[in-house]
Amino acid sequence: MDCQRTIVFSCWVLFLLIIETTAYKEKQLFQPFETENANAMTAVMERGLKTQRPEHKNAYATMMYMGTPRDYEFYVATRVLIRSLKGLHVDADVVIIASLDVPINWIHVLEEEDGAKVVRVENLENPYKKQTNFDSRFKLSLNKLYAWSLSDYDRVVMLDVDNLFLKNTDELFQCGQFCAVFINPCIFHTGLFVLQPSMEVFRDMIHELEVKRDNSDGADQGFLVSYFSDLLNQPLFRPPSDNRTALTGHFRLPLGYQMDASYYYLKLRWNVPCGPNSVITFPGAVWLKPWYWWSWPVLPLGLSWHHQRRYTISYSTEMPWVLIQAVFYLGIILVTRLARPNMTKLCYRRSDKNLSVIQTTFKVVALLLILSAYIIPFFIIPQTIHPLIGWSLYLTGSFSLSTIPINAFLLPMLPVITPWLGIFGTLLVMAFPSYPDGVVRALSVFGYAFCCAPFLWVSFVKITSHLQVMIDKEVFFPRLGESGVTSGLSKLY
Repeated sequence: MDCQRTIVFSCWVLFLLIIETTAYKEKQLFQPFETENANAMTAVMERGLKTQRPEHKNAYATMMYMGTPRDYEFYVATRVLIRSLKGLHVDADVVIIASLDVPINWIHVLEEEDGAKVVRVENLENPYKKQTNFDSRFKLSLNKLYAWSLSDYDRVVMLDVDNLFLKNTDELFQCGQFCAVFINPCIFHTGLFVLQPSMEVFRDMIHELEVKRDNSDGADQGFLVSYFSDLLNQPLFRPPSDNRTALTGHFRLPLGYQMDASYYYLKLRWNVPCGPNSVITFPGAVWLKPWYWWSWPVLPLGLSWHHQRRYTISYSTEMPWVLIQAVFYLGIILVTRLARPNMTKLCYRRSDKNLSVIQTTFKVVALLLILSAYIIPFFIIPQTIHPLIGWSLYLTGSFSLSTIPINAFLLPMLPVITPWLGIFGTLLVMAFPSYPDGVVRALSVFGYAFCCAPFLWVSFVKITSHLQVMIDKEVFFPRLGESGVTSGLSKLY
């Protein structure tokens, strides 16, 4: 095996080792802590969910359950939410309603490092999972109903983990028995709502699940909208001047308590006149949640969430894997710069009938290697790393892997890295800080992409033409008994 093939083989072996190592780490991380507790639901129905040593009369609460492909990402988001609330010095406990299969090491971290109070619950059976419009990722979202059984507290603010708190919102504990925000003009959002714990209400909700109350989406959103169907007709919540006073009844919360991030993307600034601009929420597609490294600059607010993470739980878990990948990519660049390419020749007889098939396969393999150089790094970067680190690692990885087909197939560098330059330019266009609004920003990105398209096409044509020229000159496929031209085609470094 010649030097060139050894280089390529070694690089891909190391690459697969990194993938396997990362997969093993994640597998270990996701080992669940299983326990049997047949009487858990009965105990909750009788006396409610009890937290260990409640320290305040009110609580912020969120839930955790397993069984989705993104359990770890939501665990990280939960930790950031807890720490950000603690950093705002809220006068309330922070409670996690965790299903029994949440890993015990996660529970210990949430309790001992983050200061949360964790209560373990059995997953509520979802009777709507056979609905035609049911989304399986919300199969266990009805665990949110356990919030009504937190009988140690006077008021509970129930949260989804994709909330970004900008300021203290303890005035919400003065709201009534149920309060929520209408992001949609007719349907309130269950990413944040205020409730008064009540075992009577909790038991009634469980009964409504058993009789399959109408539910538009089969998840917590549809159930609660159906259960509190008159909320749209209720008055708007205004905090009493006396912070010791708690209102009674149901109220609509001002939009400032659930500012949909999509509103920001239209104006690139907040313009919510009613109520305090306190909490940002990120509804929508899961892969656009702010904790993913590609969330910025694609979505401008992604950096705000990572700013909170940076000053709360940091990135110590992901950094070892980032460093391993960075060293690996730099090693590839170094090896490909030092190695002298000498592609093994595939000899043939002039009468070979399958020569055209071999040549076509050869070109397809070269193009697939180039394509994989831009795809593979995206999927092996730790998903919850900081965007600046993530994009830097992606650009380094895609450039380093691009040098493999450049070196192996004697390709010109500029056409191969043209997509790399285009991606880098797109990031700069999206990150430009002085757009007047989101429409101008979107048009700028589309305009840049339109201008880049011809360059991408020209680079593709140049790559395929170069491969064809090399084949025609019989560099890679010399006839049997002849040697391809080597000296004139070897690169000098």
